[in-house]
Amino acid sequence: MKYRPFFEKAVVASRELNILKKETITHALLEVADALVGNTDLILEANKKDLDLMNPEDPKYDRLKLTQERIRGIAADMVKVANLDSPTGQIIDAHIAENGLQISRIRVPLGVVGVIYESRPNVTADVFALCFKTGNVAILKGGSDAAQSNAALTEVIQKVLIQYGINKDVITLLPPERAATESLLNARGLVDVLIPRGSQALIEYVRLNSKIPVIETGAGIVHTYFDIYGDLEKGKNIVLNAKTRRVSVCNALDCLLIHKDRLADLPSLVIPLSGSKVLIYADQPAYEVLKDNYPKELLKPAGPESFGTEFLSYHMSVKSVSNLEEALEHISRYSSKHSEAIISENAANLEIFLNQVDAAAVYANAATSFTDGAQFGLGAEIGISTQKLHARGPMGLTELTSYKWVIRGNGQTRSL
Repeated sequence: MKYRPFFEKAVVASRELNILKKETITHALLEVADALVGNTDLILEANKKDLDLMNPEDPKYDRLKLTQERIRGIAADMVKVANLDSPTGQIIDAHIAENGLQISRIRVPLGVVGVIYESRPNVTADVFALCFKTGNVAILKGGSDAAQSNAALTEVIQKVLIQYGINKDVITLLPPERAATESLLNARGLVDVLIPRGSQALIEYVRLNSKIPVIETGAGIVHTYFDIYGDLEKGKNIVLNAKTRRVSVCNALDCLLIHKDRLADLPSLVIPLSGSKVLIYADQPAYEVLKDNYPKELLKPAGPESFGTEFLSYHMSVKSVSNLEEALEHISRYSSKHSEAIISENAANLEIFLNQVDAAAVYANAATSFTDGAQFGLGAEIGISTQKLHARGPMGLTELTSYKWVIRGNGQTRSL
C-alpha cells in the first residue's frame, strides 16, 4: 500500500499523544492559533492559487475562499477549543461490585481519525484543533480544489508542533489525488474511524466503500415549515437568514413549506430573497401566488427534482401543504435528518413538530443557520452527524471520544 507509511506513522503518533500532558496540548493549540494569524499572508497566497483555478460562480468558491477575517475567525475558534476542558480521562460512572472490584468507565480518544472533505480549508484547522485537544491523531484527505490552502495550514500547524517537541504526525495531510482516498478507505487496523464531510455524493461513496467505521456528516436537505399560525415578521427574517446567510453550507434552507391558508403571505415571506437573486422553484399553488409578485426571471415551476435536493446555491423550492401532518410527511420523505424548522405561534403545533421530526437539530421559530458547533457552545465542530449511532448533530470534543472499562482488583478470580 503506497500510503501505508502515513497511517503507520499516525499510529505511532497516537501512542505518543496519549501520554502528552493536557497543559502542553492547550499551550500548543494557543500557539498554533497565533501562528495562523501571524502567517495570514502565506495562507492567503496559497488560497489565491486555489481560487484562481475555480470559477467564481461555482457555489464551492465561497467555501474555498479565505480572508483575513475568516483566518482570524478560524484562530478564534481554535482558542475556544484550547480553553475548553478536554473530556478525555473523565470518569463517566463508577461502582464497586459485590466482590470488591472497582469498575469504572473512562472517556478515551477514538484514536486515529480520518477525515475526507471538499473545498473548505477551515476544516483542516478545525479538525486538527478538536482531534488534538482530545488526544486523537488526524489524517486529513482534502479535495484537490483546496490543495494549496490545506498544505499551507498544515505547514503552519506542524511548525508549532515541532517547536513543542510534539510528533508532527499527529496531523497528516494526504496528497489530493484519488488514490489516497482509496487507500484511506481501506486502512483497516490503522485508522479507527472515518468521517466524510461534503456533498451527499461524497458521503454516500465513503459509506459504501469504506472498510473502516464511518460517521456520516454534512449533507443537509433543510426544510422550514411556515405554519397557519406563523408570525409573518419572524418568518421573513428566519427564511432570509436561513437561505442567504451562506448558501454553500449544509445548514442553509433548501425548501420552504407553507400552509395553504397562508399563501397570501407568501410574497411577503420571500420577496426579501430577491435581493440576493434567489431562484425559487414553486409548486402550482405557490407559483400562482408568486407569478405576479416575485421577479419572473427568478421564478420557475417546481418539478420532482426540486424536492429532496441540497442546492448549496441561491436556489430554493417552495411547496404548499394542507396542514401540519402533510408538512411532517414531506419532511419525513425528503429530509437528510440534518436540520428542520417550524415557524408557528401555536404551542401545540410546535411541540408536535419538535417531537415528531427525526433530525439532528430541530428548531422552533429560529433559523437553521445556527446548526454549528461554535454556536452550540462546542468551540468548533468536526462535522454535523446525521446518523444516530455514537454521535448526532455537531460533533465537538465529547463526540470525539469513546470509553473503556477500567477494573481494579486485589486478586479476585471468578468461580466456575
